[in-house]
Amino acid sequence: MIDIVKAVQQADPSLGTYVVVLRADARALDGPERFTPEAQAWIEANAPGGRLARVRVLLAPFPGAMPAERDVTVAAFADARQLAAFATIWTGDPLPEAEEP
Repeated sequence: MIDIVKAVQQADPSLGTYVVVLRADARALDGPERFTPEAQAWIEANAPGGRLARVRVLLAPFPGAMPAERDVTVAAFADARQLAAFATIWTGDPLPEAEEP
């Protein structure tokens, strides 16, 4: 994951230091180029200035393999606190609903 973040930062330095590369099936995404309405509302309330970007990077699928171009979806934040809060809420698997006895 560190290699992907470094590649993103080199490809688009305007994103800054605090970035997270999102999987295509991330709960925060409504397609590769936009947040879900809920995630967007969370960003506006908790991480003003947070944004989503698509970045083309060269990545090897495994160590020693030939790198290939790949488009990745990146969430960028102003500081580490915003990134950590976003990652905690939006990148983990949802907790299962509690069953009532």
